[in-house]
Amino acid sequence: MRVGMYTVGPVQENCFLVAADTGDKAVIIDPGEEAPRLLAEIESSGVTLEAILLTHTHFDHLGAVAPVARATGAPVYCPELEQHVLANVMDYVPFAGFGPFESYDADVLVKGGEQLHLAGLDIEVTFTPGHSPGHVTYAMTQPGDGPDVAPALFSGDVLFQQSVGRTDLPGGSHEVLLQSIAMLLERYPDDSVVHPGHMGLTTLGRERASNPFLTSLTT
Repeated sequence: MRVGMYTVGPVQENCFLVAADTGDKAVIIDPGEEAPRLLAEIESSGVTLEAILLTHTHFDHLGAVAPVARATGAPVYCPELEQHVLANVMDYVPFAGFGPFESYDADVLVKGGEQLHLAGLDIEVTFTPGHSPGHVTYAMTQPGDGPDVAPALFSGDVLFQQSVGRTDLPGGSHEVLLQSIAMLLERYPDDSVVHPGHMGLTTLGRERASNPFLTSLTT
């Protein structure tokens, strides 16, 4: 599949534009800020945006949701447990100096367990709380991929290179986060590429082998 990664905003959040190898439709994941830049990238890619997918609703992951949705007409898929945050964004920004961000009423709610078919992609929604109460991970493959093809994981702020998501924000739990990561390690193969909400790409196997925060899961 084709994946464009765009690091946006002062918190350096990763937004991803994903399309199948063939086809002219795409999904965008966690458009955090810089809506004009993201819209320009969508246009230059020659794709029609079919959906906006949110892993969770911390402010740095949704600042451009409303303007991108308005400009493209793409529906917004939001974790069910966090729809109230998207609908009242500024009430949930925990730090001064960020925003203002525009709120948005989610079009489609997800809670984990859904099998989505968007933009020529097969998308499994997996519930991965811990960083936030309703956090989900999107595992993407293309129709026709064989069983030996590992999915691309768009994991928001669950797992990073040599680190894990913070759990000191409201609704966070380190114990629950580790349970979510353990589930990802069990469910998906080691060569699954992790597309995180911050920092660079990694794989499940690399983090299983060397992430110091996962020692209790791998020993």
